[in-house]
Amino acid sequence: MHIKYIDRKTGREKTESPPGEGFLKFLYHTAFGQLTLDVLVKRKLVSALYGRLMNRPNSRKKIRPFVEQYDIDLSESVKSIEEFTSFNDFFYRALKPEARPIQEGIVSPGDGKVIAFEDIGSIKDFFVKGSQFTLARYLQDEVLTRQFEDSSLVIVRLAPNDYHRFHFPYSGVASPSRQIRGRYLSVSPYALSVDFAKVFCENKRAFTILTTADKGTILISPVGATMVGSIRQTYQPNSEVQKGTEMGYFAFGGSSVLMLIDKKKVKIDPDILENTRNKMETFVKMGERIGT
Repeated sequence: MHIKYIDRKTGREKTESPPGEGFLKFLYHTAFGQLTLDVLVKRKLVSALYGRLMNRPNSRKKIRPFVEQYDIDLSESVKSIEEFTSFNDFFYRALKPEARPIQEGIVSPGDGKVIAFEDIGSIKDFFVKGSQFTLARYLQDEVLTRQFEDSSLVIVRLAPNDYHRFHFPYSGVASPSRQIRGRYLSVSPYALSVDFAKVFCENKRAFTILTTADKGTILISPVGATMVGSIRQTYQPNSEVQKGTEMGYFAFGGSSVLMLIDKKKVKIDPDILENTRNKMETFVKMGERIGT
């Protein structure tokens, strides 16, 4: 299996080689790996322990090789490589405002590979393996399930080498964050191809309701994953936020941001929908338009 995606800037197909790729293949595509996953990897203890290791000062030595291997542009970073106090400090680094211009319309909340469905009901045609994804199972709230059952769905998947802060996709009033406890399965396509619904409906996640003046109500849900130490919210609840305002960040590991959007008021950009229909993710950056 190869992880292929469309680079939106060039329109070209590319292949992703995520950190720990061999280990992910072992976990999700071998019998012994599945046993290891069930017994150890998806438990909080392992991710929390690794997160603490990445907070130690001696983890700084991992930064430069990681930057060089994945060609990360540190000229965008507020801090220089010498200023990071740990690998985690580098991992959830802040970027200079000019590094991510905020475009018109609904924008991506983060850097990553995106898939989108104009109608949430069509997700079953994309992930045909495993258990069925339902909003009721994901949200665990009957009122919200009814409110968003006819929405468009956008999922931005952040690989470990991506920028790991997430931002508001539009201006509005942001509710307090609601937490849902869960496990720590990988959000890599190696895991999603086995059982998408299990990954998203069992993982630790949170959600915030953004009430906008002209685009309806948007649900924004950061999702944790293997080796993600935590989901940290940095915004002020019950406050007016501007499009592009930082909402929070993930500690070490891959992760995702799921959004539910009023399909009557927002149209997802056609290239993203077309790539999704072709079973391809689209790479976007935070602040880049994904809908109008």
